[in-house]
Amino acid sequence: MKLRPYQQQSVDAVIQHFRGSKEPAVVVLPTGAGKSIVIAELARLARKKILVVTHVKELVEQNAEKIRLFDIETGVYSAGLNVKQTHQPVIVAGIQSAARNLEDFALEFSLIIVDECHRISDDEQSQYQRLIAHLKHHNPNLCILGLTATPYRLDSGWIYQRHYHGMVRSLNQKPFGPCIFELPMRQLIKQGFLTEPKLYDGVTIQYDFDDLVATTTADYSTEQIERILKQSSRATTQIIEQVIALSRDRQGVLIFAANVRHAKEITRLLPIDDCALITAETPVTNRNSIIHQFKHKQIKYLVNVSVLTTGFDAPHVDLIAILRPTASISLYQQMVGRGLRLSANKNDCLVVDYAANGFDLFLPEIGEPRPNPNTTPVQVPCPECGYNNLFWGKTDSDGDIVEHYGRRCQSLISDNPIQQCSFRFRSRICPDCGSENDIAARQCQQCTSILVDPDKHLSQVLKLKHHHIFRCTSITLDAITDSKGRPALQITYRDDMANDYQHQFVLTTKAQRLACLHKFIRPHQKAPGSQFEFKDAQSIVSQAHRLRHPKLLILKKEKYGWKIIRSLFDYQGRFSVADDAS
Repeated sequence: MKLRPYQQQSVDAVIQHFRGSKEPAVVVLPTGAGKSIVIAELARLARKKILVVTHVKELVEQNAEKIRLFDIETGVYSAGLNVKQTHQPVIVAGIQSAARNLEDFALEFSLIIVDECHRISDDEQSQYQRLIAHLKHHNPNLCILGLTATPYRLDSGWIYQRHYHGMVRSLNQKPFGPCIFELPMRQLIKQGFLTEPKLYDGVTIQYDFDDLVATTTADYSTEQIERILKQSSRATTQIIEQVIALSRDRQGVLIFAANVRHAKEITRLLPIDDCALITAETPVTNRNSIIHQFKHKQIKYLVNVSVLTTGFDAPHVDLIAILRPTASISLYQQMVGRGLRLSANKNDCLVVDYAANGFDLFLPEIGEPRPNPNTTPVQVPCPECGYNNLFWGKTDSDGDIVEHYGRRCQSLISDNPIQQCSFRFRSRICPDCGSENDIAARQCQQCTSILVDPDKHLSQVLKLKHHHIFRCTSITLDAITDSKGRPALQITYRDDMANDYQHQFVLTTKAQRLACLHKFIRPHQKAPGSQFEFKDAQSIVSQAHRLRHPKLLILKKEKYGWKIIRSLFDYQGRFSVADDAS
C-alpha cells in the first residue's frame, strides 16, 4: 500500500527521532488523515515486538485491520472483542484490558504506540502510565510514540513540552517531550484528502448557552446544561425541524446531543423508521447493529451522547448537527471530524452548530482554556527575540490587537538543554531579588524565596497602620496642566462605591515620559509587549482603550497624600469582594 506524502513524512520523522533519542514523542494528524496507516507502516518497519494501545474496541479493530493489510502477523488483546493474544510480533490492545492484566505484558517490547494519546494524563496511577512503567521495567530503552489530532487536555493543557517548529509548550513534566510532526487540517482539505466542511452557527435558531461557565480544568457541568435545556423544548423542536429540512439531499446525519434525556427528546422528533440513538448504556449487540445499519444507509439519522467522537468511521456522513455545548476545542474538532472523510457522491459536509460554541475549526490550537467567547487566536511578537506567539486575545474592527492573555514568550531558544525565551508579557516580581516570575508562581525561580500568597499579603496589609486596599472598577485618563503649569497625565481610579483616587505623571522631560511608560503604561497594557508610542498626555488619552485597570490598589498614606504601593491586575481572591476589603 502506497502512503500519502504526509503519511510518509510523519513516518520518516518518527524514524529519525528514535534513531537519536529515546524521549517520548508525539505526532499530530487531523481526524481522517489516516493515523492507522501510519501505525501500520511503523509496524511493518519495526524489527522487534511492538504494542499499539488505544481506548475503544472500534479503534483496536481498525488498527489491527490496517496493520494486517501490510501482511504483518498481528494479535489483538481486548476483552470487549473477546480475544487476548500476545505471541504475535505486533499486538493491538485496549488500554483497559492491558492495564488490568499487566502480567500478560511481561515481555520486551521495543515500541509502544498510543493512538488518541491525548487521553494520557499526568497521573502516575492512570492506566496508561502504569502500563508504560510496566513495559519500561522489562525494557528501559522502550520507545514511546503518541498519535492524536488534538494534543491538548482541558485539565492540564499541552501533552508535550516543545514543538519542532521552535515553540515551547511547557517546561513542566508532560507525557511527551517533542511534537515531531504536525499537519494542519486546512492543508489536507486543499490537497483533496479530506472533505471540505461548510460551517454554520444555528440557522435562525439555536440554544442560548451564554450563561454557562466552564472551569479551567473541566467542561461545562451537566447540571448547568440540563437546567437550560429543560427550558428549551420549543427550541429543540424547531432545531430538529430544520435539521430534517437541511438533510433532504444528504446521505447521513450525525447528531450530538447534550445528555440522554436530551437525546431521547431529539429522537422522538425524527422520522421513527429512519433514526436511532446510541448512548453509553446501549447494549453492545444493539450498538453494533445500529452502527451497521447507519453505515449501510439503512437509517439516515444517528443521535449519540458522547460515544461517537472517536473510533467511529462512517465516511458517508455529510451533515453534522451539534446540539451540545463544549468548552473544549479538541472535542469540537473530534465531532466535526466525523464528517470529513472522503466518500462517493460527497462534495462537502454541512456542520451546523446549534450550541453556538464559537470555535473556528481552522484556527491554530492555543493550548489554554478560552478566557471568554469574544476571544480569538492572535499573533503577538516578542519584543525580546522577535518570535510570533499565538495567544488568546481581542482585536478591533481593523484587526489590530487590543488585548491578549499571553504570559510568556513561547520561543524555544535551545533544544538541548531546553531553554525558553525569558521575556514575560505578564509577571509577578519577587520582593527579595526583583526577578520576574509567572503570575501564578508560589516560589521565585531565581532565589527560591516563597512568594507570599496574595490573600495572605492583603490580610497583613489591612493590619498595617495607614494602609488601604482600593477595589478598582475603572480608570479614566485626562490631559491636564498641574499646579505648577506643567503638562501632565492625570489617572483617576474609581471603585464600585464611586470613590476615586488620582495619580499624575508630569511629561515635560524625556526622563518623565520614560517613567510614565515604565510605571504606568506597560503594567496597564491590555496587550503587554506591544508598541505604545506617545509624545504628550493627549496622545496617551487617545489610546486609553488599549489600557486596563488593576483589580486592586494597595495604598499607603504618607505626608502629602496617598501613594500606590502595589497594583494587582490578575487577582481573583477573596478580597475581590467589597466586605473583605473594608
